[in-house]
Amino acid sequence: MVKLSAARYGKDNIRVYKVHRNNEAGTQDVVEMTVGVLLLGDIETSYTQADNSVVVATDTMKNTVYLLAKQHPVSPPELFGSIVASHFVETYKHIHSAQVKVIVHKWTRMTVDGKLHPHSFLRDGADTRNVEAVATEGKGVDVRSAIAGLLVLKSTGSAFHGFIRDEYATLPEVSDRILSTEVDCGWSWDTFTNLKNVQAAVPKFDDAWNIAKTITLETFAKDESASVQNTMYKMCEQILSAVPMVKAVDYSLPNKHYFEIDLSWYNGLKNTGEDAEVYAPQSDPNGLIQCTVSR
Repeated sequence: MVKLSAARYGKDNIRVYKVHRNNEAGTQDVVEMTVGVLLLGDIETSYTQADNSVVVATDTMKNTVYLLAKQHPVSPPELFGSIVASHFVETYKHIHSAQVKVIVHKWTRMTVDGKLHPHSFLRDGADTRNVEAVATEGKGVDVRSAIAGLLVLKSTGSAFHGFIRDEYATLPEVSDRILSTEVDCGWSWDTFTNLKNVQAAVPKFDDAWNIAKTITLETFAKDESASVQNTMYKMCEQILSAVPMVKAVDYSLPNKHYFEIDLSWYNGLKNTGEDAEVYAPQSDPNGLIQCTVSR
């Protein structure tokens, strides 16, 4: 005897671009997003009995995202994700939970002739602002905000020593090293009882994102890091202190390694230790350090 123990489905990689035209000021604002939708509910028979009567077509999900983007604000993404997720739970009674992921791609207004240009933009980094909103029948809306793909590096001010040394360990201990990582930082909000409460919190979402990014960058730069683990914990503590409505903060930081190159084979040229200037950036394997800090 077998049974369907879990099932969900949806539409992924829905590309959305929205422009807001401020005719009085003569300016335009743009937002570009990638949206994903997953639905859970009484959909078992579509798997076990080929019963499509319970299926909201994934093409319908795509159409719905476009329509809601026209009818509602898409910024901040926490609000738009909550609007989309709540729509599916409220519209289809057999759908009990909807998970919506929003990735906001950067478009930064250009400066031309010393002035911000009214309608021209550039992508000045691969980092994105991400949101996951989950609307659940009878519970409310859970929101996780995030910074992803933020590549940072500092050329000194990081050490790593005192770790376990045994017959398997070959890594030398260092008191100074290059530290580089690609930041994935997320913070989970207290559960919102309904969409109205999400709307009331709108001013806090942008503030929290700016606070989290500032704390991440300033702590990364200023901390005399004993380890990635300790530095990321300090970041989590500060974000929780600064944003009372956040219940947990998580980081995932891969180590981007830069190895010294021994050039002594060339006339005894020194390029290690204090003399190191030329390094070989490494792609893999890499360390991966993760943590979640909660109240």
